[in-house]
Amino acid sequence: MAGTVAPAFGELEQHRRELRAYCYRMLGSPFDADDAVQDTLLRAWRARDRFEGRAAVRSWLYRIATNVCLDMLNARKRRARPMDLGPARPPDGPIGEILPETTWIEPVPDELVIADDGDPAAVADARETIRLAFVAALQHLPPRQRAVLILCEVLRWKAAEVAELLDTSVASVNSALQRARATLERREMVADDLAPTVDAADRELLERYVAAFERYDIEALTDLIREDAIQSMPPYELWLEGRDDIFGWWWGPGIGCKGSRVVPAGTANGLPAFGQYKPSPDGGYAPWALQVVRVQDGGIRELTFFLSTERLFPLFGLPERLDA
Repeated sequence: MAGTVAPAFGELEQHRRELRAYCYRMLGSPFDADDAVQDTLLRAWRARDRFEGRAAVRSWLYRIATNVCLDMLNARKRRARPMDLGPARPPDGPIGEILPETTWIEPVPDELVIADDGDPAAVADARETIRLAFVAALQHLPPRQRAVLILCEVLRWKAAEVAELLDTSVASVNSALQRARATLERREMVADDLAPTVDAADRELLERYVAAFERYDIEALTDLIREDAIQSMPPYELWLEGRDDIFGWWWGPGIGCKGSRVVPAGTANGLPAFGQYKPSPDGGYAPWALQVVRVQDGGIRELTFFLSTERLFPLFGLPERLDA
């Protein structure tokens, strides 16, 4: 289009965080999302002279990012959580196989995908839509349905805008959105899965949890962890259901966690995160897990121990080890 000025790189770069959030919801991994965003910005920069200005730069970037994500999803299986792959296991049974990291939903630091200086209600909504349970449920949708649901329900695009982005009809978008909603309903994505933001009482409870975990104090932990709590430990298939089974694991196969140190690691997927370091035979403490903790109704409802510390600790700014 005559007179159209090609976007400068800075104009493209300013969309990186929101594009990362979109790609993370699509792909379920912050590392894949970063790759997708980098590819998106590179493609946009190379094609900047062909930008015709019929749509805003933001819409143009989302079109490119959607195509990049769809290409990536066509080449791989969907990511999941241990709870998606099979029933809970007994604490004294086999731990299951170590599955490749590409199997699992991976956590993302909130600061990489959410601008915390915006409207508080919008920030809270953004946190709800990166929750691990929600992102895992999205992976059950076919890729184009996934894109439609995220664009319409999360980003609040109009059906006509999504239809233009996907080169399809408004009727097709509405049909895909209806099918996607039905799938999420079958996955039981209800209010229980999307707990409210952590408040002052929850923060105090988490401080007590950290202190009790470092002491391995079963009485104190019993008061803090709900009877119906669940625990998972990617990349293992194992997940545990119920406080008794969790404690059976902690005081059985997981006894090596006794004496750990736990340090705050900000928030992951809208939830409090902590770096856990186990005592090392060489002295000091070695990385063991990124703990992501969900609090609900005055107790800890879910504990996810992500054991891929080589990938995740640098992402969350955690040190390689702790001194004695």
